[in-house]
Amino acid sequence: MILDNINPKILNLSKQAEIDLQDIYREVEEICLYNSNRILSAFIANKVEFSDFTDRNGYNHHDTGREKLEKIFASVLGTEDALVRVQIMSGTNALYLAFSALLKYGDTMISISGKPYDSLLEMVGLIGNSTQSLKANGIKYEQIDLIDNQFDVEKIIARLARHDVRLVAIQRSRGYSSRNSLTIAQIEAIIKEIRSVNDEVIVMVDNCYGELVERKEPGHVGADIVVGSLMKNLGGGIATSGGYIAGRAEYIGMIADRLTAPGIGKDLGANFNQNSHFFKGIFLAPNAVKSALKTQIFASYMLEKLGFTDVSPKYNEYRTDIIQLIQLKTKKNLLAFARSIQASSPVDSNVYITPSPMPGYPCDVIMAAGCFVEGSTIELSADAPCVEPYTLYMQGGLTYEYGKLSIMNALSRIVENK
Repeated sequence: MILDNINPKILNLSKQAEIDLQDIYREVEEICLYNSNRILSAFIANKVEFSDFTDRNGYNHHDTGREKLEKIFASVLGTEDALVRVQIMSGTNALYLAFSALLKYGDTMISISGKPYDSLLEMVGLIGNSTQSLKANGIKYEQIDLIDNQFDVEKIIARLARHDVRLVAIQRSRGYSSRNSLTIAQIEAIIKEIRSVNDEVIVMVDNCYGELVERKEPGHVGADIVVGSLMKNLGGGIATSGGYIAGRAEYIGMIADRLTAPGIGKDLGANFNQNSHFFKGIFLAPNAVKSALKTQIFASYMLEKLGFTDVSPKYNEYRTDIIQLIQLKTKKNLLAFARSIQASSPVDSNVYITPSPMPGYPCDVIMAAGCFVEGSTIELSADAPCVEPYTLYMQGGLTYEYGKLSIMNALSRIVENK
């Protein structure tokens, strides 16, 4: 039994955590209720029926379930329309699909949140020599870095005032960087600044890891396009693949044409018996996000009290995604912690993980992910590029109770092996 093997020091500290974290957990639970209300209301407004879960194959004309699902996603994300498809296999795939539909030869895009996530570098053309990268297809890339975790408003406004930029990209989550994830309030403020000088530029937000963590989504505060994966928050741990792109109807139509073909757009696409998973996933998503947040808050508290003070966010800091950063300083510490998470997982706990090349990443990566869905990061998982300063990125937790047990078990291994 897991509890029987928890180090007494860890067990006692976990009991204190439940006392000290009550107010923080209460706020997380209130946000969960708020977002649950929005989602349930969207289900009722769109008259979801049991027949909408039917498996459809072939071309899949006239799938009312698919249409209702996409209306629900649009409602939840604060947009006019959405594309929610099993054919979108990841967040990176969703981003590439959106970029390649909205950007043409000679267009300029600017990332105003600094360097994008590692798996996007080759897609943009910053590394590698793919003939299908944005750069290889004549799209110009520029970057404006954050300053002390804040948008460089002066530089952004000056650049956009020239009116030759087609798309502004914002990455909400920190990715593999030490910067803080961006809040909805920060995104809202910069969009207002952008619109004050340029009404035509497309504002696109990579929303991965951030859905339902706050009361609003980027679409509610003026983003034209919002992109994410269903193996993260909005899949609720139920979806086994898929991704979404939500936004202005005009742009979703262009992206749908890119996914299928001009003249077909959103009208075709078999659901491969995923409709019920997608409906159930977004229905359960607020609770899954709540559990993930509580798991990571608990982990941060425990780590800080055990002397691992270089964590971000701190347990009592405001959160806008489900990721917990842990600076482990050495490769030995990094591997030990990641392996302790793997050994505390419900699936593949016996697997001895090692750093290895990963498609789309520029360096070896270690991934601890004993998940029911391969690569699902709404489930408790941890990963890290194996380079200095040896930072681990931990996220997810389908239920708080399971997440808590896994964290306690992992920390017991760390404490006993010191």
